[in-house]
Amino acid sequence: MSIRLGVNIDHVATLRNARGELHPDPYIVAKKVMKCGADSITIHLREDRRHIKDNDLKILSTNKSIPLNLEVACNKKIINIALTNNPNFVCFVPEKRNEVTTEGGLNLKKNKFKLKKIIRKFNKKKIRTSLFINPSKIDVKISKEMDAKCVEFHMGKLSNLVKKNKNYSKELKKIKFCCKYAKSLDLEVHAGHGIDYKTAKILKKIREIEEFNIGHFIIGESISLGIDKTIKNFKKIIK
Repeated sequence: MSIRLGVNIDHVATLRNARGELHPDPYIVAKKVMKCGADSITIHLREDRRHIKDNDLKILSTNKSIPLNLEVACNKKIINIALTNNPNFVCFVPEKRNEVTTEGGLNLKKNKFKLKKIIRKFNKKKIRTSLFINPSKIDVKISKEMDAKCVEFHMGKLSNLVKKNKNYSKELKKIKFCCKYAKSLDLEVHAGHGIDYKTAKILKKIREIEEFNIGHFIIGESISLGIDKTIKNFKKIIK
């Protein structure tokens, strides 16, 4: 069975916002990405709106032919916007105002009761819920206790080790264990953050992983290679 490929188009919006104009349009790119073979589109509606805007979410969520995975922080206003727009999937992620990109998984111990209440609201609306976490046994266990349907493991550490040609065996062993543990608890397993061709080739061998969510590398690679070819390369790797 092939791993599903979700494509994050946040940085299409980043490029658009750099000029304060309308091009490139994330919605047009999302439709193109789906035609190229992606299984879903991921966007992150940040509190600071540095890339995706409210109107992007509104337009994308209206087109029900595009399976939409919305990343959100546990901010009351953002949560209400998410519930109003009714995406297919929602992934709860940590968010810091000054971060360049997501630096790690959620602090579940600190936010357990708050998150559990929020997850309940989305589960009631039949919106698939996922928690973006570090590959940690305790975080997997808490995710199950909170009644999330999926966990998405932060692959940043593994990816950085691979890119720097450093020994990644210890980190990979931890990831494999957590994937198996999550699956044993009937949690769907996803992988995201920092994944490129090399990391994808390593991770695709983990049978428990059902979905990759990749953004920055695909958008960056598409500048020189084209989005069609880039997505086809990933689909070939994870087939």
